[in-house]
Amino acid sequence: MKVVLAPMEGVVDHLMREMLTQVGGFDLCVTEFVRIVDQKLPTKTFLRLCPELENGGKTVSGVPVRVQLLGQHPQWLAENALTAIELGSPGIDLNFGCPAKTVNKSRGGAVLLKETQALYDIVKAVRDAVPSEFPVTAKIRLGFDDKSKAIDNAQAIEAAGANELTVHARTKTEGYKPPAYWDWIAKIKSNTTIPVIANGEIWSAEEAYQCQQQSDCENIMIGRGALAMPNLANCIKYNASPMSWEALTSLLIQYSGYEIYGDKGRYYPNRIKQWCGYLKRQYPQAEQLFNDIRRLQNADDIVAVLRRQSSH
Repeated sequence: MKVVLAPMEGVVDHLMREMLTQVGGFDLCVTEFVRIVDQKLPTKTFLRLCPELENGGKTVSGVPVRVQLLGQHPQWLAENALTAIELGSPGIDLNFGCPAKTVNKSRGGAVLLKETQALYDIVKAVRDAVPSEFPVTAKIRLGFDDKSKAIDNAQAIEAAGANELTVHARTKTEGYKPPAYWDWIAKIKSNTTIPVIANGEIWSAEEAYQCQQQSDCENIMIGRGALAMPNLANCIKYNASPMSWEALTSLLIQYSGYEIYGDKGRYYPNRIKQWCGYLKRQYPQAEQLFNDIRRLQNADDIVAVLRRQSSH
């Protein structure tokens, strides 16, 4: 079984990837998307979103990190894909699932699920540009407004030469509202021969197994679930027990060090509060922690609260 850490814009950056892959259980990470419009981007843009490129395309703990691109122009995507490969990305992922309105308005992300031919053209151009030994993969949703093109889109991506397909089991319109329609992934899988990874609404090991059964996929991708329970990948793969609150608060302190001394230190107070929002789903103590730090804007004050939580 392969467990992949999902790309989440503004949430799963290189610091979070480093933290979660150190906890363990992940076989691959995918970056936040690199937005491609009508030019070849400079090296610094790729390194900003994927500093792991300077470490052989891997996190410190050795997990490969695949650069994800988002855009609408096949040739510009192809040229930038080759740049990412030359910089050290162990493959290219193409984003056809982002539901953000600003992205969709500029004909990027999930809106392309309305245009099966466009999906084919983009994947084909990127696959032709990238050396064959590097995988070209894609992530889709089941559709934009409905699921009528789900199978056609998957078949087009396969026909264009993609090596793998991740399916988030909801449409753009359905957003992140439960349930995820894992059975639709099984329909896609039965109508294609490409390896398929199942994604969506996996918050526990039990739900991962249910997803595997309903989607007929062994491999899964988790995102929000890993933020709500940082060792979820280990729970799924190795039947580990959920991380204790004591261990989690220690992890939060460790993460605080990464954030404060990293290049995003000024965002730290908001980032740790954001993470508490996910943790509330699995840890009732996170509600109190959030209340204790909600009004704090100084990193040292927040870490002091975390240390008190840890000692308790």
